[in-house]
Amino acid sequence: MLLQASRGAVPSSPVELVLNATRETQVVLALLVALSLLSWGIMFAVWRSLGKATKAAEKFRYEFDRSSRLDEAGLLAKRAPPDALPRIFLRAVHFVSDARVANQQVRERATPVGSDAPAVATLSGSQIETLHLILDAEASDERDRIGRFLPWLATIGSVSPLIGLFGTVLGIIESFIGIASKGSGNLSAVAPGVAEALIATAAALAVAIPATFGYNIFAGRLNRFDGRMESFGTAVIALLVREGRI
Repeated sequence: MLLQASRGAVPSSPVELVLNATRETQVVLALLVALSLLSWGIMFAVWRSLGKATKAAEKFRYEFDRSSRLDEAGLLAKRAPPDALPRIFLRAVHFVSDARVANQQVRERATPVGSDAPAVATLSGSQIETLHLILDAEASDERDRIGRFLPWLATIGSVSPLIGLFGTVLGIIESFIGIASKGSGNLSAVAPGVAEALIATAAALAVAIPATFGYNIFAGRLNRFDGRMESFGTAVIALLVREGRI
């Protein structure tokens, strides 16, 4: 009977440690659980958004490379869903069209009355540089839209161990207070309190490790997707040059 009573007084599993933990430790563990659910939700959302955007970009780029004329690429972009690459293409075409109209009007006003009609105006060097900046801004907006929650993963991965350490310190303090009040410092009296304190650190690592892995993986994939958008912008400018629009 004494053996059974001693076994009942000492937690024999992590679940019993949590159930018998102090209120401060349980609050820390509840916060870590909330952060864990948030991190997994963010990873699932980013995985879904990035996968969808990558698949749509690969499909549109394949069809764009098969287009030999600018008009064909324009019809393709108008029929496609409003994803990243179609928006970049349409943004480039609209800017070039507006710039050519503006340049043509300037040339017509500068041409004397009765002289031959001026040649079709092309873009200046500063306008081409502006086009590059516009395409980069469009790609950056798409990147920010997909990865807008990624900083939360980095924050959870870096803050969770500190929260677990805070819970561990509180648990150890509570354990030593209990030892001082009971006047017993043997191993059987110290071990349960220390185990309860360390479970907060274990829970924090269980939250931080997947969040850190997820952030690094999705940040790398997002960088590769950004590179695809940049290379597509270069391909669009090359097509405009080939068609004589620039």
